[in-house]
Amino acid sequence: MDALDALHQRVSVPRLVGPAPTAEQRQAMYRAALRAPDHAYLRPWRFLVVEGDGLLALGELFGRAALAKTDGDLSEDVLTRYQGLPLRAPLLIVAICAHTEHPKVPAIEQDMACAAAVSNMLVAAHALGLGCVWRTGDLAYDPIVMQGLGLAPNEAIAAFLYVGHPAGELKRVPELDPQDFFVTWPPPQGSATRT
Repeated sequence: MDALDALHQRVSVPRLVGPAPTAEQRQAMYRAALRAPDHAYLRPWRFLVVEGDGLLALGELFGRAALAKTDGDLSEDVLTRYQGLPLRAPLLIVAICAHTEHPKVPAIEQDMACAAAVSNMLVAAHALGLGCVWRTGDLAYDPIVMQGLGLAPNEAIAAFLYVGHPAGELKRVPELDPQDFFVTWPPPQGSATRT
């Protein structure tokens, strides 16, 4: 698929099925991640690849976090739902932003670099004919989940990236008009400015 087509046509795919991406497809996604803009070459990211029994272990971790939030007052159905969250795809990539002290690269720029790496993987997955969806939610910020995944104090979860094959048709998203979002600045003399 042409690079511009992949960028213009990519959509999130929340309903995913197996098989998991091949080794070749994974390497293409990983290499795309590592080409993200990265001020001062800090490489402010690392990625955990979770599949198979790892998905079950992550589900157990999610369940422990949910139980802790409610002091154990959680119905069996809700607990089962938390435990099943990682099973929504055959492969899950946890993107972790690792902040480094740097005089010219504040933490927010490092977060954006990590987010760009995730975005590159989303586009690469689409170009490869895979489905992919970026999720975060409360569990991404939960201290039990962060500890269970081995995050250091300077690290944060940027994404749970679910990857597989689309289950059904890709959703249609509205075509956006670039003129609604891109304007010339400063405005030409005598033209109205957008408020």
